[in-house]
Amino acid sequence: MLSVNTNNGAMVALQTLKQTNSDLAKAQNAISTGLKVASAKDNGAIWAIANKMRSDVTAYDRVRESTDRAASILDTGIAAGESIMELLNEMKGKALAGSQAGLSASAQSALAADFAQLRDQITSIGANASFDGANMIGGTPNNAVALGDAAGGNTITVNGASLALGGGVVTVAVASALTDAAAATTALGLVNASITALGTQLATWGAGAKRLEVHKTFIGKLQDALSNGIGAIADADLAKESAKLQALQTKSQLGIQALSIANSSSQAVSSLFR
Repeated sequence: MLSVNTNNGAMVALQTLKQTNSDLAKAQNAISTGLKVASAKDNGAIWAIANKMRSDVTAYDRVRESTDRAASILDTGIAAGESIMELLNEMKGKALAGSQAGLSASAQSALAADFAQLRDQITSIGANASFDGANMIGGTPNNAVALGDAAGGNTITVNGASLALGGGVVTVAVASALTDAAAATTALGLVNASITALGTQLATWGAGAKRLEVHKTFIGKLQDALSNGIGAIADADLAKESAKLQALQTKSQLGIQALSIANSSSQAVSSLFR
């Protein structure tokens, strides 16, 4: 039926053209953004999942930073502990030499002076072994603490230990001296005990440093896995979208021609009255 009021062919052609243009806009958006799900309007469920995963990836950046800070604090403590161990080894030699009977007064005095300098250097190291305000070996030691997950509910803690003179690890007292053979023998016993205790403490810190290193590596792999997962559900297949774009551009041109043909059909009515 020919009618000047209703052109069914034009309406069908127009609806088809609108759908084609809508699909064309989506293809262009996917190519320009690289995402097949760029907003919640594209696919609400997938967008929400991808957004949560992206927030986790960002949060794990903070976890890695926290791990780096904890590792630096621990490395500083270990370096200070190793330096103190070197001092204790030197002090052991001085104390052993001073424990000999029959030393001259001048020799005993020289050994005592050397021992005192080494002893006091332990205090100096303890006062300066800080990283970002945290000191794992001070009189009131800080702990090295790293975030364990993106939620902040878990932590990895490596406990500090005081390496101050007269403490539980370095038992050499502030007043330990090599005034005579007997005092040197006493000091030697304290030095030996300190070497054993400090060796155990450094081994514990070494294991803690390894744990932080493993944790950092795991976080990096986890971020990679999450990023790959995001790409799998949200990234556009650009080769596919490019082919689709060309097809839709052709379809759009044909739709315009179809609409033009449908619109011209109403003009045929006037020929009936010539």
